[in-house]
Amino acid sequence: MPLLSNGRLLFNQVPKGYPIPGITTVYDESQTIDLENVPLEGGFLTKLLVISVDPYLRGKMRESGSFSYSDAYIIGEPLYNYGVGVVVRSEHEGVRPGDHINGVFPFQEYIVSRNLDGFEILDNAEKLPWSLYVGVAGMPGRSSYYAWKEYSAARKGDTVFISGGAGPVGSLVVQFAKVDGLKVIASAGTDDKVKFVQSLGADVVFNYKTTNTRDVLAKEGPIDIYWDNVGGEILEAALDNASVGARFIECGMISGYNSPSYHIKNLIQIIARQLKLFGFLGNNPYLNEKYDKDFRQEIPKRLANGELKYNEDFTYGLKNAGQAILDVQTGRNFGKSIVVVSEE
Repeated sequence: MPLLSNGRLLFNQVPKGYPIPGITTVYDESQTIDLENVPLEGGFLTKLLVISVDPYLRGKMRESGSFSYSDAYIIGEPLYNYGVGVVVRSEHEGVRPGDHINGVFPFQEYIVSRNLDGFEILDNAEKLPWSLYVGVAGMPGRSSYYAWKEYSAARKGDTVFISGGAGPVGSLVVQFAKVDGLKVIASAGTDDKVKFVQSLGADVVFNYKTTNTRDVLAKEGPIDIYWDNVGGEILEAALDNASVGARFIECGMISGYNSPSYHIKNLIQIIARQLKLFGFLGNNPYLNEKYDKDFRQEIPKRLANGELKYNEDFTYGLKNAGQAILDVQTGRNFGKSIVVVSEE
């Protein structure tokens, strides 16, 4: 078999604002691979099928050595994130050609792995599309499920406000909240996204770019739970319209990922309204141990039978992944952003 190009998306430069394709990230196809003869050394060769693009990737595009909750990308090396691949060849006794592997992959078409550390072989008894395992059946879905179970203390009749309600995390939280009998207020960034969130059963949905968040919360609140994907001024508005003892679940703050963080001026409300604030990460070991079994038993079945709705935004080709990363940061994507790297 002739040598094949093994395309990669490399981290090229720390951005000062938004990550710019061709500057922040560069597609490189100089590396080649011989699929039949590349040494496996007891490992296995995987062809990457799909890989996830998530808001938090922006935080990894920083100077090496600077502190954050996740490691910085290394300049000149491929980006990496959650993906699904299919095994092409294997010398590993626990892995067979044709197996589908889920875990953290580099943005690279073909990958040789020495062992299964950080990976799992997908059973996929429900025959879900592989893309769902980097979305609502993967890390974003776990984030929604774990934190809602652990922190919401949801009671029938409560009012919840969800910012970023059309995203893979927010849209699941909308559906969980409706099943629990809550009044759901949600915001989204386009009229099409508003319609999608309405289709999920949310009671009040608005375009935060054309409608004032404070006005909506003042009319429809007070809110007993705030699921925060945005931070900034919307968090500030939620603090001013919270009920006594409200729970704030801090999942993300994308409003500050590409510009200086907005200074919240009303933090006194945490004391005055006796609020409970919960920050969490999707890979929290405690939450994973507590809820992963239930998640695996429940969510794929609910997806397969159509009980849970979702939306996906596909970008085709690794060479276009840089644009997908920018689209997520600017809100141009509609649904879970996934790069389709190759076909089965």
